[in-house]
Amino acid sequence: MSDDASSGEVVRMWTGWVATQDREAYARYVTETGIAQYRQTEGNLDAWLLLRNLDNDTTEVTTVSRWVSLDAIRAFVGDDVSQAVFYSEDDRYLVDRERVVRHYDRA
Repeated sequence: MSDDASSGEVVRMWTGWVATQDREAYARYVTETGIAQYRQTEGNLDAWLLLRNLDNDTTEVTTVSRWVSLDAIRAFVGDDVSQAVFYSEDDRYLVDRERVVRHYDRA
């Protein structure tokens, strides 16, 4: 993916894992924090929360957000767009997490 701010739409993805018993509570929490903040940031086009139960009593949680450019993402996260953003209660729920995010050019 190009680091050119004029490269067009960018999709940002992050994944973490929670105990399946915490799935609904964490989904509400992420929707009220991260997803809400994505959607309020200028340049965000939309954002989703994806959940997938795994066989080991954990649930995979993926956030997907679509942005007009990397510059719009910088307004949300700061200069290092590869870093994941965490909120105060994440440690309470997450059993594992990606520390960096993935970015994709939208074709």
